[in-house]
This record gives sequence, structure tokens and C-alpha cells, in this order.
Amino acid sequence: MKFVDIKNDVAFRKIFGNEQKTKILISFLNAVLRLEGSEQIKEVTIANPYQFPRVAGEKASIIDVRAIDKKGRQFVVEMQVADVDGFDKRVQYYTCRDYSMQIDRGEKYPLLKPTYFVGILDFNYFESESYLSHHIIVNGETYEHKLKDIQFTFIELKKFTLKVNELNTLIEKWVFFIKNAEDLDVIPDNVDDEGLREAYKDADKHSWKKEELIAYDNASIAEQDIRGRMKFAVDKAKREIIESCLEENMSVDTIARITKIPKENLLQIIEEIKSEDER
Repeated sequence: MKFVDIKNDVAFRKIFGNEQKTKILISFLNAVLRLEGSEQIKEVTIANPYQFPRVAGEKASIIDVRAIDKKGRQFVVEMQVADVDGFDKRVQYYTCRDYSMQIDRGEKYPLLKPTYFVGILDFNYFESESYLSHHIIVNGETYEHKLKDIQFTFIELKKFTLKVNELNTLIEKWVFFIKNAEDLDVIPDNVDDEGLREAYKDADKHSWKKEELIAYDNASIAEQDIRGRMKFAVDKAKREIIESCLEENMSVDTIARITKIPKENLLQIIEEIKSEDER
């Protein structure tokens, strides 16, 4: 077996947005949201089911899967591969918008059902060392949790370090799958959940059609291009900061502290700048 990179937008949508295999999304949501007993999701309708990109290399700016269960609860699962300006505000805006759009003007507020946002981040965002965090609205003094309809859950993949033999809970096994599937050759022995096992099977490249693999490769190329442009922009900005600091006769230690660039790397960049100025 050879598994795809689950963080790829085509792979993510194909696995979690499959209308024919909703047990995958149900298993993941129940695990990450810690839903038990009568609160567990039994059935879901996927609001934006997977479709091939219309154009080769086309990439959605937001990779998400939206679903509604039989109780009317809304779920948004989003993959975010890079931090962007205003990420926190966008997440809150989209979630609150989805919540409010359940009813039309004049309809009664009790018709509104809870909306849950699940963000899978391929970067570190929160200060906590935990890879999994739940965010709710509470009273700032008593911590009473009365406003329950809008909740946020985040998975920070880079903070997840468990090995395959250290996995105990279902959410640990799900996060391991999302982060590490592309480096595996077999389904781990400890995968005993039907939904997760089905996700592994759907992630096996040998089960994909040729056109699906082409779409997957195109999405990977588009993603690499975006990361390359972002890195270039960041490097260019830092270089301009270094040049400004040098003009102010700041010490190397001060510049290193400002730019957060290791001193040995900073010295190399400064030498390159000086060489260019001498030309």
C-alpha cells in the first residue's frame, strides 16, 4: 500500500467529503469533539461533497468539508496548511455566519442549531503545547458555560509527536493518520475503528483512478508553488529589515534578536548584502 498526503486538498476532500462513506467523517467528528452517548453523531449529510478540480492545478483557498447531522447541528472541518493574516478573525466570521444563516429574518431564534468548527492546522498557532484544543464561550469571572451553540476545536499537527505504538485513543489514531499516512506502507495494527480503517483504504493510491491521481499531483504542485512564494516573500521582508538595521549600525546580536534568525545564518546574509553593495 502507498497512501496519499491527507493534507493535500484533493485527498482531504475525497476522504472526508465522500457522500458514499460518511462513516469516515462521523468517526472523526465524534472522536475530535468527544461526543458520547446521545450526543454522538449517527448520520450526516455532506453540504459540499467532493468534486474534481475544474481546472488542472486549481486549488481552493479554503479546504473544508461541511456537514449537517440529523439533529440539525452544523460541522465545518477545515484544513489550513499555512498561517495567514487574519486567520483567527476569518474562522470566527465564517462560523458565526454559518450559524446565523440557518434562519431567515423574522424566523424564531430557537430554530438555530449548534455550529462546530474543527480546524486542522499544519503550523503552530496557540501557545499551549497540546496538539488538541477546544475553545468555548464562558463567563469571564465564573467560567459558566451557558452560550454553547458556537464552539471551536483545533488540531495542530506539528505538536503531535506520538509514534504508532504509542497511540491509545481514537483521536490520537486519527491525528496520526492525517499527519503520517503518506509515510506508511500498511494500515497500523491498532486501527480498530471502522471509519478510520475505511479512511486508510480510501487513502491508498492503488485504489485511486488515474484522473484522481493527476488531480492529486496537480494540487501538490500548486501547494508547493504557494509555499515557495510565501517563503520568498518572508525572506525578502527579513532581508529588508536586516538592511535597515545595518543602516542604523545595530549590532549582529540585536539584529538576530529582532529577526529571530540564528546568528550564524544572519552573518552569512550580512556578508551577501555587503558583497552586493560592493559591486
